[in-house]
Amino acid sequence: MTNATALFEAILASDQPPDAQALDALFDRLEPVEAAFMLGDWEGGTFNTGHEAEAQLLAINWAGKAFHDAEHVDPIVCRDPDGKRFANKILGSARLRAMHYRGSVTATMIYDDHPIFDHFRKVSDKLVVGAMDRKGENRTGYFFLRRL
Repeated sequence: MTNATALFEAILASDQPPDAQALDALFDRLEPVEAAFMLGDWEGGTFNTGHEAEAQLLAINWAGKAFHDAEHVDPIVCRDPDGKRFANKILGSARLRAMHYRGSVTATMIYDDHPIFDHFRKVSDKLVVGAMDRKGENRTGYFFLRRL
């Protein structure tokens, strides 16, 4: 287990929700990723920090993201009552680009119709942490994705 993986697991296992500084520190320690690394289906999770986006995702039964190619991303994948994954178009579509964020260039998902950027860093080959940067918010929304 790498130091980054151990830190990630410790944050998830804690009885207390992580504060913004702990998640900033985790994100800053992680490796940037190329857009191609993100291709495929991912299961999503949150850190339960109280960020408003977490409640919104819970309300729609958010399940993750699907990266088909650099131009075609389903940013909001949910589960129906039977547990089947589907692309929820509530926030439209997105695309992938490399962008500079918090000290390095990394894969970033850009929503087509909303001022939202999700920046990704690698914990392992099957796990990334995302940092949601939404215009008008002064707080980063952190989440994680596990490769399916």
